[in-house]
Amino acid sequence: MISPSELTQKLSAYFGKSIEPPLAFWRSNKPIADTEKIGGCFFKGLKEARKGHPLTLTAANVGCGGGKFYLGFTEMPEYVPEFVSLKERYKRTPDDVESFIVNKNVQRTSHKCLNFNRIDKMNTFEGIEGLLFFAEPDVLSGLCGWAFYDNNDNDAVVTQFGSGCSAMITSAINENMCGGSSCFLGLFDPSVRLHVGANELGFSIPASRLCTMLETIDACFLNDSPAWNRVKERINGE
Repeated sequence: MISPSELTQKLSAYFGKSIEPPLAFWRSNKPIADTEKIGGCFFKGLKEARKGHPLTLTAANVGCGGGKFYLGFTEMPEYVPEFVSLKERYKRTPDDVESFIVNKNVQRTSHKCLNFNRIDKMNTFEGIEGLLFFAEPDVLSGLCGWAFYDNNDNDAVVTQFGSGCSAMITSAINENMCGGSSCFLGLFDPSVRLHVGANELGFSIPASRLCTMLETIDACFLNDSPAWNRVKERINGE
């Protein structure tokens, strides 16, 4: 497997120097940073991680009850089904929310921490559970195309209902745990939108899929194809 620094260089070469390095995330019992409590959606805290500052989430510093649940730190709060349905109006009925949560199969973790760090600040991918990209549409087209390159499955790239943490982090962790090959497109949830750029969505790659994708990045269209080169010029304002 190539190293984080090598992937950083390849992403810069294939997308342009303006591409933001993705965040790696993984669970552990030892924090990599002393992170203050984050009120509300913890994606507010990821803004600092995106700047290159390591971040550690725990049951104590995640202020959102749903976030604590989707990260595996707690059981589902009793208020969640009615809150999501009747207050946020993201699902028609509380029963619909409960059904979604059952199907989501969120696993309680025995680990105390969920860590985030930008890959250009890391030496190895060993032990990570996934990568999270924040990207605008042209970059997303490249990331999706890279995922489609060697995968004809209908779920090669999946969009699922759910909060930002559910769609981007829980989905990737579950996929990695079962050795799956789906990537995830998300951050459509209105509650997370104000904590990311107006033209940004999220793309997460579980570690179980990343191993193969790192082997295909040089062979796919990202590496000097005529069509992608024109898109790359637009990404870089050329």
